[in-house]
Amino acid sequence: MRHADHVGLLAPGIRADEGGTWADLGAGAGAFTLALADLIGPHGLIHAIDRDRGALAELRAAFVSSVPAAELRLDVADFTKPLALRDLDGVVMANSLHFVDEKRPVLALVRGYLKHGGRLLVVEYDSDRGNDWVPHPLSFETWRDLASEAGFVETRKLATVPSRFLRRIYSALSLAP
Repeated sequence: MRHADHVGLLAPGIRADEGGTWADLGAGAGAFTLALADLIGPHGLIHAIDRDRGALAELRAAFVSSVPAAELRLDVADFTKPLALRDLDGVVMANSLHFVDEKRPVLALVRGYLKHGGRLLVVEYDSDRGNDWVPHPLSFETWRDLASEAGFVETRKLATVPSRFLRRIYSALSLAP
C-alpha cells in the first residue's frame, strides 16, 4: 500500500487538522503513524507504541523528515499489557490486532485509554481465516460484534482497499462510551 492508501483508510474517522492526543498501537515502522500525523495536523501528539525498537527508530527518522512540526513520542512496549496512556482522543490499531489471539483483554485496556467519545480506528484484513503472516484476522462483521462486546459503540466501516493477501483491508471506527 502507498501513503495515500493509509491516509484514505484513516481519513473518514478523523476531522482534518483536529490535533489532539492519539496513540498508534503496534506502530511498527510507522506507515499509519505518518498518515495519522498528516490528518491530525501539527498541533497533535502521537504516542507510537511497538515492541520492535528498530522499527520505532525507522519511524523516528521518517517522522522527522516528513512532519517535523508534529510531536511524536515513541515507547518500546507490548500493547497487550497496560500502558501509561489516558484521556486519548483516539487510538489507531492498524494491522496489529491480527497478531492477538485473545482480543477482549486488549480492547478493555484500549477502551480505558480513551476519553468519553474517543475514537478507535481499526485497520484489518477483512477475513476470519488467517495464515502464517496474519494469524488472527477479523472480518468487519466479526469486528463489529467484538467491538460491541468490548463496550464500544457506533461501530461502522469507513473504507476498504484491495489486498493481494486476504482480498481486502478495511478500516472501521468505534467510539468509547
